Amino acid sequence: MRSTATTVEQYLARLPADRREALAAVRRVVLANLDRGYEEGIQYGMIGYYVPHRVFPAGYHCDPRQPLPFAGMASQKDHLSLFLGCVYGNPVHEKWFRGAWARTGKKLDMGKACIRFKRLDDLPLEVIGEAIRRIPVTEYIRSYQKAFGEAAARKLSARPARKAAARPRAVTKGKAATRNGARTGARRKMATSARAKGK
Repeated sequence: MRSTATTVEQYLARLPADRREALAAVRRVVLANLDRGYEEGIQYGMIGYYVPHRVFPAGYHCDPRQPLPFAGMASQKDHLSLFLGCVYGNPVHEKWFRGAWARTGKKLDMGKACIRFKRLDDLPLEVIGEAIRRIPVTEYIRSYQKAFGEAAARKLSARPARKAAARPRAVTKGKAATRNGARTGARRKMATSARAKGK
């Protein structure tokens, strides 16, 4: 669920006790292993860890106003979530992560970057800590640019081209409308003149 909290402390304070304790425990693990280049705050209505604009001015390619997301956690309707952007888009790190998790014997319920869990016992905290520690901010930026930088650049460079291609059609349509209007006006004049002669 998207929270309206503006600070991490406020976010946690609004949760039921069991969820607050679980997320607080995960938070301690993240903070203990987080590279100094990252910052903690509220991002997309959840507790977020990100690369601030002062470190990576380009920001998140989906919304450059947002700092580049790295990890996050949230209380959802039916479960708790841990988001690991450091795993998504990095096949080598993802392979290591899934293997390390499997060796703990715990079940992994994970999409592309979202791990869903019900209780703190569902998580191998040592694996999560290592996943965070393995990716310092400089490496994360390189990995992100390699995975998404080229696609984002193509997307941005394609925008002016689409606009330029649209202009001639708009101008042509406008000219056609002007010509059609002129023809209509001429026909009206002829009809008016014919009626006048008939009188």
